[in-house]
Amino acid sequence: MRSHLLNGLTAEHYRRSVTEGVERVAAKLATTDRPFTGVTVDALAPVVDAIDLDRPLGDTAAVLDELEDVYLRDAVYFHHPRYLAHLNCPVVIPAVLAEAVLCAVNSSLDTWDQSAGGTLIERKLIDWTAARIGLGPAADGVFTSGGTQSNLQALLLAREEAKADSLARLRIFTSEAGHFSVRKSATLLGLGPDAVVALPVDRDQRMQTVALARELERCASEDLVPMAVVATAGTTDFGSIDPLPEIAALCAQYGVWMHVDAAYGCGLLASLKHRDRIEGIEHADSVTVDYHKSFFQPVSSSAVLVRDAATLRHATYHAEYLNPRRMVHERIPNQVDKSLQTTRRFDALKLWMTLRTMGADGIGQLFDEVCDLAREGWRLLAADPRYDVVVEPSLSTLVFRYIPADVTDPAEIDRANLYARKALFASGDAVVAGTKVAGRHYLKFTLLNPETRTADIAAVLDLIAGHAEQYLGESLDRAS
Repeated sequence: MRSHLLNGLTAEHYRRSVTEGVERVAAKLATTDRPFTGVTVDALAPVVDAIDLDRPLGDTAAVLDELEDVYLRDAVYFHHPRYLAHLNCPVVIPAVLAEAVLCAVNSSLDTWDQSAGGTLIERKLIDWTAARIGLGPAADGVFTSGGTQSNLQALLLAREEAKADSLARLRIFTSEAGHFSVRKSATLLGLGPDAVVALPVDRDQRMQTVALARELERCASEDLVPMAVVATAGTTDFGSIDPLPEIAALCAQYGVWMHVDAAYGCGLLASLKHRDRIEGIEHADSVTVDYHKSFFQPVSSSAVLVRDAATLRHATYHAEYLNPRRMVHERIPNQVDKSLQTTRRFDALKLWMTLRTMGADGIGQLFDEVCDLAREGWRLLAADPRYDVVVEPSLSTLVFRYIPADVTDPAEIDRANLYARKALFASGDAVVAGTKVAGRHYLKFTLLNPETRTADIAAVLDLIAGHAEQYLGESLDRAS
């Protein structure tokens, strides 16, 4: 069994095994002609269940053969131009190379004596991101597992900075289109069910600042404590960007922590054309960024940034066996002092290798392409009488609904849209997402693949309409 342990004696075995695995994946990527096979849970689960994990195959090639049957063949491939569903991006090659490096070396980014140069690379990238945001010279942050963890940590810091004598008095404000992790974070932080106040949005799905001002005034009159305002720079459903300058002004007026969830919209930090869309983010007290969305990085790669490094002390705990207090005075940089996690992957290496290979402009150009593609897709939808499109895109998301000319029952239209999405997924020809708007079922394109073309969007719209019309035709037959 020692022959499978990576070390100096097994370097050649490692080289051969990784090469074989890379060749299999490369062949799969080169020959995949649709984003999904359409396999069902009922079909695939018995194949996985039949494998006896206590009877190893012993040979990497045999394991890769088996993996073809249980994973590679039926994986959902985000690199395909007709994967249009969720906030999943195709990944850039330098970041994939970094994954191979970081997994093999297996640094843990909690203490200096486990990571050395990795610590400095992560810190450099935090400084680079904070500078792109414009947070100022006292800024700091740390890499996280994703936007949910970043939002949780930001709200933890906000809770501690609020210094309320009772958690029941604290309030968090976000828009109706904000991420569900805000409410989840409030629960994890011990706040009451009324702690999160969802504010109405305008017709562009942006937080109404008039409503925010009214709620902040209500807090003052009712002896409540406004703990944080969570503005969103790129909502999950619409890609909408809240009015950040106006929100910043209100937060300054009332002395409230301003957090910007830019998990999606952070790609604008590298944009060559659309950076102005997140004007005002520089006033935030904390910011969430997900490089594994709009920086085209493999999962996971995220960070939380703060304007004042001192606020990260609220996540600091010391253990004699790991990061004793004396290390602070000795100026030994331990990233665990800033993080909710202890053992942590060197995910920062992926962004490092990407920037050193492509540069920020290379990333920004890719993100600009998908934003421009969304604009073209919106024009298609707006001109197509078969569809109702909700808002013009701020980023790269389109929310729309198939509207048959001869059906007026909204519930029947709902069912047609649901059927079309499921039928399309089952066919494997394309993958789209869904959501609700004003209680009605809508479909969603999340465009994060620069290889997707307007022709792909048009073709998928025809497929959706075809499936919806099939459902409505069968429904009419059943009724008669």
